[in-house]
Amino acid sequence: MRQDTLVSLLGGRRGAFDATAPLVVFILTWLAAGRSIGWGVGASLVAAAVIALVRLRQRAKPRAVLLGLLSVCVAGIIVLYTGRAADILLPRVLSNAASALVWAGSIVFRWPLLGVVVGALLGQRARWRSDPALLRAYSAASWTWVAMYALRVVVLTPFWLSDHEDFAVVGGGVAQVLLSWPLLALCLVVSGAAMKALLPNDHPGLRHPQGPPED
Repeated sequence: MRQDTLVSLLGGRRGAFDATAPLVVFILTWLAAGRSIGWGVGASLVAAAVIALVRLRQRAKPRAVLLGLLSVCVAGIIVLYTGRAADILLPRVLSNAASALVWAGSIVFRWPLLGVVVGALLGQRARWRSDPALLRAYSAASWTWVAMYALRVVVLTPFWLSDHEDFAVVGGGVAQVLLSWPLLALCLVVSGAAMKALLPNDHPGLRHPQGPPED
């Protein structure tokens, strides 16, 4: 399995850009317009709509595009409702907390999401679960992804809770950018190294699960 293929499936650079660009536009517009939430939300929605149109023209999956646009709309509605610019970070805090819980739960129930994703990518469905070594490796490596989502929550929450508006919005925005693609790339490298270290030396690799396939 090529690492860049897995990154592409999980969103990669393009996904990180699509997720952070509307936030950056909100912050820059909010600052330029004298801390106007309305202008910031409007500009971020325009940016999200432009990105969605470009992705659809590039034949990206419509559901993924619409979900990205919906997430920006939800963040905008929250900010407009509360009148607090720092609440632009709230959906990101909540979504990362939920992701950490889902990934952790998948490990506990012996369906580690890293295995699900890679298995789907390689066309294996659930055959990897019949291989005890692969199941253990996927489970252990999936904790890296739990840690990534948890770290985002830990870092972003203090910005969101801060009473200092400029610090919360600008600092939180910078943190979000740093925690997007750079952290995803690091997580990919660490989880890939963990998989390699945990599989026995005589194991044929991710593309060749051992044991009978599941129905």
